[in-house]
Amino acid sequence: MRIARSLFASLLIASSVFGSSASADTLSGALSRAYENSGLLEQNRATLRAADENVAQAVSRLRPVLSWSASALNNNLTGANPLADFDSNFSTSLSLNLNWLLYDFGASDLAVEAQKQTVLATREALVSVEQQVLQRAVAAYLSVLRDQQFVSLRESNVRLIAEELRAAEERFNLGETTRTSVALAEARLASARSLLAVARGNLVRAEQEYQVAVGAMPRNLAQAPASPVSLSVDAAKAYAVRHHPQIKQLQYSVSASELALERASLAMRPQVQLNSGITLRDDGTESSNISVTVGGPLYNGGAMQSQMRQARHQLDSARAGLHIAVQNIEQNVVVAYANYDVAGAARDAYEQQVAAAEVVFEGTREEASLGARTMLDVLTAEQDLLDARANLVSAQIDEILASYSILAALGSLTVDHLDLSVQRFDPEAYYELVKSAPIASSARGQALDRVLSAIGD
Repeated sequence: MRIARSLFASLLIASSVFGSSASADTLSGALSRAYENSGLLEQNRATLRAADENVAQAVSRLRPVLSWSASALNNNLTGANPLADFDSNFSTSLSLNLNWLLYDFGASDLAVEAQKQTVLATREALVSVEQQVLQRAVAAYLSVLRDQQFVSLRESNVRLIAEELRAAEERFNLGETTRTSVALAEARLASARSLLAVARGNLVRAEQEYQVAVGAMPRNLAQAPASPVSLSVDAAKAYAVRHHPQIKQLQYSVSASELALERASLAMRPQVQLNSGITLRDDGTESSNISVTVGGPLYNGGAMQSQMRQARHQLDSARAGLHIAVQNIEQNVVVAYANYDVAGAARDAYEQQVAAAEVVFEGTREEASLGARTMLDVLTAEQDLLDARANLVSAQIDEILASYSILAALGSLTVDHLDLSVQRFDPEAYYELVKSAPIASSARGQALDRVLSAIGD
């Protein structure tokens, strides 16, 4: 019974370490740090800002283009001595030109709208990346918890077998048992120490993954709560199809492809352009011109027809991709719920197994003290109890992980849904600054300079 009390005390200490939230890192804190420290999120935020700039560039095509040029000309190099007459024949000029697309049957407007849809799709892609970052952090947190408790169980197992070995040696010295029982305890102790070393190695790997996923080493992690699961499978599937960022991203991509096809159909239409220019020469003369031109392609080797067919195929591909994504999301929801149910059932079963194994161990240990059981029986009962407790720990962690996998399958594993205490990234802030394609000297342009400087820092 002394050994049984020792095991119970060790497990009680482990429970107090991993179950208490006092002075411990919490799962929500780890998720907040993962969001704030993620280089992957920073990379995709830059990708979103680049997509925002495509809108500005599409808008700029509807505005006049002002350009300048300077030239130097020698009109006569055919004389007997052209270098002698170089200065008299040399002239310079400076020109200022304006080109403005006045009308193209809405093709440029369609380009702007297509880029806006691409921006919306890129925002949803950023939400998907956010889910990946948070899901990895959840998995890393729970993996450390699992391996910490495995190490605790293995340490308790080593202490228990060491006690059994000491007891066997005492009985052997008194002539109450054989050398075989002592050797059996020694073998089990060596095996337990080997498994403890493996558990500690697994914990080191889990801690390194945690550092990469979260941005800091784990410190006294608190037991993580499971995410509440309130929707039925059918309701969850319907919710995911409406709200999952991957679905919304592909919906915006389909819209962008539809606009691209409509724009391609206008490629044969003419364009109306305004052209104007003024030229100043070094002899004091100047000339100016202004013209409105209407023109369009008649034949370009079939390239525009090919581009139209290509746009139609790209639209078909985008629609098919959306259909496949809907199927995959629905499948992921069903699998996530199934995994959650399996983990819950396993937890219930292992709780019963642990309770039964405790009774068996305590009874076997008591019977061994009366001579009705052997050392092998005691060690076997202890191993069964250890395995049951390890399986229970693993099932508890699996159930928590499965609950967050359901959130990810729904598209709700985000800082907004989890209400994390972080400085949230605003995907519209940069877009609002650049959507009108401001020039550097404008108020928006100066604000952009400040934003870019802050990003660079």
